[in-house]
Amino acid sequence: MSQPARTLRLGAYMSGSGVQGDSWRHPDADTDAYSQFARYRHYAQELERGLFDALFFFDTPFVSTDPVALAHSPGAPRWDPVVLLAGLAGATEHIGLVASVSTTYSEPYNVARAFASLDHLSGGRAGWNLVTSTGGGQNFNRDDHVDHAVRYERANEFYDVVTGLWDSHADDAFPRNKATGQWADPSRIRTLDHRGKHFQVRGPLNAPRPVQGWPVIAQAGSSEAGRELAARAGELLYTAAQDIEEARAFYTDVKTRALKYGRKPEHIFILPGVSPIVGRTQSEAEDIYDSLLSHRDPAVVLNALTNYASLGIDLASLPFDAKVPLPDHVPETNSHKSRQKLLVDWIRREEPTVRQLYTRFTGGGHRVLVGTPASIADDFQHWFETGAADGFSIMFPSAPVGITSFVDLVVPELQRRGLFRTRYEGRTFRENLGVPPVPNRYFDDHPPHDIASPAGAAPGTSADQPAETTAAIA
Repeated sequence: MSQPARTLRLGAYMSGSGVQGDSWRHPDADTDAYSQFARYRHYAQELERGLFDALFFFDTPFVSTDPVALAHSPGAPRWDPVVLLAGLAGATEHIGLVASVSTTYSEPYNVARAFASLDHLSGGRAGWNLVTSTGGGQNFNRDDHVDHAVRYERANEFYDVVTGLWDSHADDAFPRNKATGQWADPSRIRTLDHRGKHFQVRGPLNAPRPVQGWPVIAQAGSSEAGRELAARAGELLYTAAQDIEEARAFYTDVKTRALKYGRKPEHIFILPGVSPIVGRTQSEAEDIYDSLLSHRDPAVVLNALTNYASLGIDLASLPFDAKVPLPDHVPETNSHKSRQKLLVDWIRREEPTVRQLYTRFTGGGHRVLVGTPASIADDFQHWFETGAADGFSIMFPSAPVGITSFVDLVVPELQRRGLFRTRYEGRTFRENLGVPPVPNRYFDDHPPHDIASPAGAAPGTSADQPAETTAAIA
C-alpha cells in the first residue's frame, strides 16, 4: 500500500490573554478575550474551519513586574490554558488542543491527571506542551529561578513520571460488573513507585488512561538540553528560525538525535513560528502591516525584546536609526537561552539599526511574512520541501481578523497546491497527525514505540535515574 503524500501541519499559537502580537490598540483587535469565553470559542471554530491541526496556548506561571511591561503590554490577565481548553473541547470536534504546563513549577501527578481528563473530555484531542519556564520561582517558595540545567534534568524525570502514570491502567482494568459486584481488576492496575532525584510518586493515577494512550507531547526548547529533550519526547516541536539554513540544520539535528531513542523521525513535526500579514495584493499586505505597526509603541516593544532576550542593552533608549550596539560579551541568561542566541546571532550577522530590529522582530523572534496568499504559500512550500520545516506555528497578528484572513486566503492556496488537507483524517489528534496511539508499556507485549526512553534505560526512566519499580495491586 502506498503511503499518503506528506502534507503541511499548521498550528495556531495564541496567548491566554487573547491578544496577538503587540498591536492590541488596533481597532480590529479584541481586548476582552481573557474574560469572554465566546471570543475563544469563535477563534477555535474559525481555526477548525481552516482544518488546523492544533490550537496551542503558551503560558507562564508569573506576571512581569517591570513597570513598562505591566502598564503597556497585554501579558496579563490570562486564562489558565487547561481550563480554557476544557471549555473549547465542547465547542470543537477535530482540532488538537495543546496547553503549556511547566515541569519546573508543577507536580507530575496533577499534570498527568489534568491531561488524561482533558483527553477524555475532548474525545482524544489533548496535547501537553512540556516546558521548563523562563521564570516564576518567586511564586513557588523561591527567591530565584531554577537553574537551566536543573530545569531540564527535572523535566526529563517529570516526563518519566507523567507518562508512567498514564500507563497505570490496562484498557480493561475496570469491568464495572453489576452482577458480580466487581468494579476494578487489581491485576490490571499498577502502582508506579517512582523514586528519583526530584520526585517520589507512588501512583496509580486516579484518572482513566488517555484515549490516545498518551496526549500528544509538544516541546519548544532549542538549547542543547532542549534539543535533547525534544528528540527524546517531543512530537510537535515549536521553534524560532529566521534563516532557512539554520532551520534545516535544526531539523536535521533533532531528527537525527531521535534515532538513538528508537523514534521515527517522520512522527516528529517541527513547526517554526511565523507571523503572516496577508493581503489580496502585496500593497494591501504592506498597508495592513503599516497599520499594525502604527498601533504599537516602539519603546514598549523594544523594552520587552531587551528583557526577553537578556541582551544587556537598553534598546528603547537608542535612536531609531542608530546601529544596535551589541556588547562583545552578552551576559549569559538563565531564562530563554535559544531565543537570546537567535537574536544575538542575527544582530552580529546583519548589523541592523534599531528600526530594522524592531520591524523584523515584532513577532518575538519569529519570522514576519508580509505578502499575498501566493507569496506566503511559496515561502511555506520552499521551507517544507527543502527540509526546513514540517509545517508552521502561525502567530496571527490580530484576532479575530488575522485568523479569518489566513483561513479564507492562505489555506485555500495551500490546498490548491496539494500541500494541505481538505478534510480531517480522523477524530483524535494522533489520527489527524498520522501517528499511532501509544501502547501501554505495562500491559502490552512490547514497550511503546516512537516516544522512547534513552538507550539502555527502562521504559519511562532517564538513563541517569534508577528505574521505576512497578507492581500490580494485590
